[in-house]
Parts: sequence; C-alpha cells; structure tokens
Amino acid sequence: MDSELTSPDKHFLGVERSATGRGWVSRLADERMALAIAQREGLPEIVARVLAGRGVPPEDCTAYLAPSLKTLLPDPSVVTDMDKAAARIAGGIIAGERIAVFGDYDVDGATSSALLHRFFKAVGRELRLYIPDRIREGYGPNAPALKRLKDEGIDLVITVDCGTMAHKALGIAADYGLPSVVIDHHQAEPALPPAFALVNPNRLDDESGLGQLAAVGVTFLFLVALNRELRARGFYYGDVTEPDLIQWLDIVALGTVCDVVPLTGLNRAFVAQGLRVMARRHNTGLAALADVARMNGAPAPYHCGFLLGPRVNAGGRVGRADLGVRLLTTENAQEAQALAEELNVMNLERQAIEAKVLEEALAQVDERLAASRVNTPPPVIVAAAKGWHPGVIGIVASRLKDKYERPSLVIAIDEKGEGKGSGRSLTGVDLGRAVTAALEAGLLVNGGGHAMAAGLTLREDKIEALEAFLAKRLAADVALASEARALKLDGAIAARGATRDLYELLQQAGPYGAGNPEPRFAVPSVRVVRADLVGQAHVRVILAGEDGGRLKGIAFRAAETPLGALLRDPGAGLLHVAGRLSADDWQGKRDVQITIEDAVPTRDARP
Repeated sequence: MDSELTSPDKHFLGVERSATGRGWVSRLADERMALAIAQREGLPEIVARVLAGRGVPPEDCTAYLAPSLKTLLPDPSVVTDMDKAAARIAGGIIAGERIAVFGDYDVDGATSSALLHRFFKAVGRELRLYIPDRIREGYGPNAPALKRLKDEGIDLVITVDCGTMAHKALGIAADYGLPSVVIDHHQAEPALPPAFALVNPNRLDDESGLGQLAAVGVTFLFLVALNRELRARGFYYGDVTEPDLIQWLDIVALGTVCDVVPLTGLNRAFVAQGLRVMARRHNTGLAALADVARMNGAPAPYHCGFLLGPRVNAGGRVGRADLGVRLLTTENAQEAQALAEELNVMNLERQAIEAKVLEEALAQVDERLAASRVNTPPPVIVAAAKGWHPGVIGIVASRLKDKYERPSLVIAIDEKGEGKGSGRSLTGVDLGRAVTAALEAGLLVNGGGHAMAAGLTLREDKIEALEAFLAKRLAADVALASEARALKLDGAIAARGATRDLYELLQQAGPYGAGNPEPRFAVPSVRVVRADLVGQAHVRVILAGEDGGRLKGIAFRAAETPLGALLRDPGAGLLHVAGRLSADDWQGKRDVQITIEDAVPTRDARP
C-alpha cells in the first residue's frame, strides 16, 4: 500500500477538511507492525493493518483472532463481595427461600434478569421477576416496590443493573426485613448502600480490573460463582443436574452490545461466542424477535444493537416494562411470537415519539446556539422541556451527541416540576462520573451511570446549575476529545476491491463495536453515478471507480447535511469517500456495500 496514503504524519489522501469538517488520518501509527503481523501469521495485509491499528502485538494475534472464554474468563472471586453474594444466594436456593430479582428496564437489565431466571429454573427453583415502570417508578429500586415484594413473601431480593446508588430504598427494605444483594456495574461513590453484598467491579475498593463489563457480564460471572458454590455444597445430585452456562451466552452478547461497553478482552469473548450461540436459535424468544425484525444472515453486533435491542427496549420505553424479560425467558413458541409482535408494534410507536422529541430538541439547541453567537457548541449540550416522553430521551441524547459531537443530556420535565434526564457521551469523556459528582454536590435527586451513558433525576430549577457544573467539569476532556475527532482510516481500497470476500476476511478481527471500531476505509477517486433519498433522510448511492468497479453505498441520516448535499451534487466530480464495509444480503444475494461516513471532492484534497 502506498505509504503516501497512510503515513501517520500526513493527512490521509491529503484530506485536511472534509464534508463533515474533519481531517483524515491513518489509524495505523507503525507500518512495520502491520508487516510483522502479516509475515508472522500469514494474514492478508488488510487484516494485519486492522489488527496493528488496534494495538494488537504480533505475538497476541492468534489468541486475538479466536477470543476464548477458557483463557479470558477470570476467577469470579476477584470481584469484591462475589463469594459473599454467591454463598448467600446458594444458601437461599438450598433452603427454599423465595427470591426475587429487581432489574432495570433497559436491555442490560432485561438480559441480566433473564440470565438469573433461566439459571433458577434450570436448578428447579422459581425466581420472581420485577421490572419497574419507567414512568411511574423511575430507575432503580424503590421502597414501595420492595415493600410489596416483602409482603408477597419474598425473603431476598437481587438487584441487577441498578442498586449501587439506592441507599434510601435498600435501607428501608432492610429495615422492613428484606435483605438485598446488588449486582451492578454503574459508577459508585465511597458510601455504599446497606446491601448484604454489593457485586460491582466499579466499586472504588474493587481491584478486579473488570470495570468495563456490562451488568449482564457481571451477572454471568456471578452465575459461574453461584454454580461453583452449589456444586461445592453438594446441591447437584439425582435429578438436579448442573446447568450449562454457555447455552445462555446469546443473552450475554445481546446485553453487552446494547449497553455499548468496550468490545475488548472478556467483553469481546462474550460477544464472539454469544453470537455463535444466537445463530443456533435455541432461545425461543430471541428467534421469534429475529423473525419479526426480518433479521438476515448470521447474527452480528449490528443485529443486536439496531434490530433486536431496540425492540427488547421498546416495552420499557413506551409499553409494559416486563415484556422484554418475558420474551427472553419464555420457552413457549406461541407466547414468544405474540410478545415479539407486541414489542415490534411498540418499537414503531417509540420511533414516532422519538422523532417528535428529537425535532423539538434540535430546534431548541439550534436556537440557543444561534442566540449565543458562537461558532462552536458548549462543552455539554442540554435540552429540556415539559411533555417529552422520558422513554425516548436516551435515544434523543445519542442523536444530539452525534450531531454536535458533544456529551448530550436530554431532560423530560413532568407536571410536578421534576426532570428525568438521560445522557450520552464521547469516548474519553466520563459522563457517569460527572453525574455522580453532581449528585454528591447536591444538584440532583438521584443519578449515576458509566463513562458513556448516565441517567438522573432533578428539580427543574436545578437544570441551569447542573449545565454549568457539567460544562466546567468536562470542558477539558471535551476539548481533548474534539482534538481527536479526525476520521481515522485503516487503509484505502479501490471500488473493485471492495468485495464480499474482503468483508468476510475482516470479520476475523471482530466482533466490532465500542472500543473495537469497525474498520474504516477510504475509496479514492470515485464518481457518484446515482443518488437517491431513501427511508428517513438516508442517501443511497452507486459509486463508480476509475478501475471500472462499482460499489453501492448509503449515508444514514445525511439528507440535510453537507455530506448528503455533496453526494447528491451532480457537479461534484471525483470524490474520495470514507466509510465502513457492510454485508448486503438483499434478496439472498451475498454482496457488500459501504456505509458512507464522509467524503471530499478530490480537487479539495492536497496531493
């Protein structure tokens, strides 16, 4: 490959400012590393470049290309309170105690709850499922719900994907005679709630180094510990056999991808093996949901994040909060089909509500930016209004984050003047820790999260103070993240060279996602020979290369952007286009297309 294209001290293809306002740079800092990998492992150069660009040394490539739980799964005991929690719940199972799980209403919470439910069923025990209503109850354990569980006869409650900040609710429950075990991954503060055990690798006193796990990953580790504890106590005998935990990795993969945690290390192994389990379609609910979502081809992170996850989430956002976990735990095909169809309808409803809130939020932010007469957005984008549906504010925050390239917080204010907020952040900007600091500073009623996402509750009159607090705290990190916003490319390929075989080769270094970005390539000197608007403001094109090759492409939500305008400009001439290859299995034909993220006229690139 031409070193002029990939030299790290030069702009890739000479692009200093593209249609999206970015320079293009090579992700690969050391060409020799890619060469060493290719020679040592006998890999194609393009795959070697992808591995080197992600910092994989040559000696680790074999293991990296085949991520294995056998080698990456740690002893669960390294997590603080893990053995204590496993011993308590094993004792409860053996004694026949009535146990409930209190899960969050998002995909991570639903998958964590489903894992526990399936384990309990496999060992011949019932587990009461409780998923709070997003609107009426809000996030995390609440005292009235915990009291109701105790009054039902529940002896012990397990919270999953929540509970770390639930000091008051868990304290009231304990006083009422209901002990708790917390399994979570959200940022913690020094003071912990009065749970019997709190399993969270993001506790300040935890030294496991597993803080990047989603709650479902922590829950899987807990089941490994619980299974081991039951085995040690002689629980498995006669008709009670030890369950195979591997069969539930499809659930772990779904929760891990949808919570947008880094797909590195153990997370990557969870997803790689979980997708293989998902392909067997043994989970009745997931299989029904895949059919309703018209999922084609082998399961991939894309399917989890954009087809399955939003539908599992839809019940918690605009419908009944427990529908997702019911789908993931049912073994009845008719019930699974009914639940999948109901969730699909709710997802369509969610999309309509989201579109309305997004339109209003964008108008609000743009009006504020225009009034401020500054060229760059503030360190943190905040949008708030009465009447917004709190079930879609997280998705809207993600859209604002993408447009303005700033951590974004969207707040829905109710008739009592209380706001429910959801935020999304940029890589390198820890929003969860900032929200925890705002809680400690007395600006919030409740709040927490992790680096890339956070949720909070506050009074309407505190919104302005919160915005100032977050802006001051995150300004330096946002500035650094903005400096690093150049489009990082793994290499250049010709239009004719963008083939399905190349796409399949690149999957060897997957699965891709947060922390392990999909390979991104430039396709130099192509002409748009056809451009159409499709769907919700997407631009679909056919690119023709100087080598005679043709390549289909699509730029999502680009119609009203400079990128979309450039792609649709018949006088644009030759373009350099950048994006990610994706499978195109339309009507059973195995092809490939490029998801276009950027472009620039060749005349604007410096040789």
